[in-house]
Amino acid sequence: MVEDETGKGTKLPEDVRIDSLDERLRNAQAKEEVRTGSSTSAPDANERLGQRVFSLLIGGLLGGTVVGWVLDRLFATGHLLLIVGLILGIGGGFWSIIKLVSKK
Repeated sequence: MVEDETGKGTKLPEDVRIDSLDERLRNAQAKEEVRTGSSTSAPDANERLGQRVFSLLIGGLLGGTVVGWVLDRLFATGHLLLIVGLILGIGGGFWSIIKLVSKK
């Protein structure tokens, strides 16, 4: 029997083989990521900022559209409030983006 990493107990030979297999598998996966160039790394600051700007713009657009559509249905105003909500949503999205960028 072989001692484990903590030194508290012993491992059966099957456990050692499984650990060895896990280690070889991790090494093979790391080599494959390097070979294919598909290593997954955390997004950098510019990518996060771009995603945030995109979400603010789309969120404002969709939010204003949905609110305008619901108000159109409630007040039966045709599509007037839908268009107003769409314009206000786009304006709100751009306003949020301007505030975000001016902080930096």
